Amino acid sequence: MALVNITSSHMITPFRLAASSYLNSAPLIWSFLQGSRRGNVDFVEAVPARCAELLAQREVEGALVPVIEYQRIAGGLLVGDVCVGSQKEVLSVVLVSKDTELEHLRRVALDESSRTSATLVKIIFREFLDHEPAWTVRTPNLEEMLERNDAALIIGDPGMTFPRAGLKVWDMASLWRKYTGLGFVFAMWMVRDDAIEKARTVDFAGARDEGVAHVEDIVAEYQNRIPMPVSELRKYLTENIVFHVDDSMQRGLQLYYELAFRHKLIDSVKPLRFV
Repeated sequence: MALVNITSSHMITPFRLAASSYLNSAPLIWSFLQGSRRGNVDFVEAVPARCAELLAQREVEGALVPVIEYQRIAGGLLVGDVCVGSQKEVLSVVLVSKDTELEHLRRVALDESSRTSATLVKIIFREFLDHEPAWTVRTPNLEEMLERNDAALIIGDPGMTFPRAGLKVWDMASLWRKYTGLGFVFAMWMVRDDAIEKARTVDFAGARDEGVAHVEDIVAEYQNRIPMPVSELRKYLTENIVFHVDDSMQRGLQLYYELAFRHKLIDSVKPLRFV
């Protein structure tokens, strides 16, 4: 009987981890799915908003969450220096209008997949443009979103693939930099309080580095999913998206939280805690 107990006590289940399969997160998860860390985690694929829900509902132990959800989910820690962010133009998080200028938008449809970007666009209108449209949440279909709205916020792969001719397109990271001079962090790994020790066995930084080193493999895989030239997919992963948190992005993240609190989009500003 003792032998059974000893054996079962050493049966450690893999760390349960959720993330989206958008191209912008591919370098963070490639190592776990196809690289040297394959099988090290129990991986769950979900859009960013759903990743946050899975973590909050304790269905996973860690998740790549929209950064605003760190402030909304009770407890939890972030994995330091690993992110999906941008220093200038992010390309895949955009506000789109047929013909209305930014200052005159009255109705905006928000991509239901988004949490951080939906909060960001509200901050930009309230803090910097001093007016606020009416908001509605929709599935990410640009044509349908624009049928009854002046503009649509769309994120991830759908945000890169629509034909832009004849449309006004505002890049959200570019707008943030225009008004603040700072970089922007869209998503980070977040871990439950009761899974910290287990999380420390997962090399998130090493996984990122391996993924970044295999950008060509990732581009080859995604070229069949995203109708863009290979050169643009490569540029997106090497120039538009940033996977490290530098000083500009850290300050941008803190300001984002402070403005979200100022405009009552979160209840308080929880200090940054890292695994």
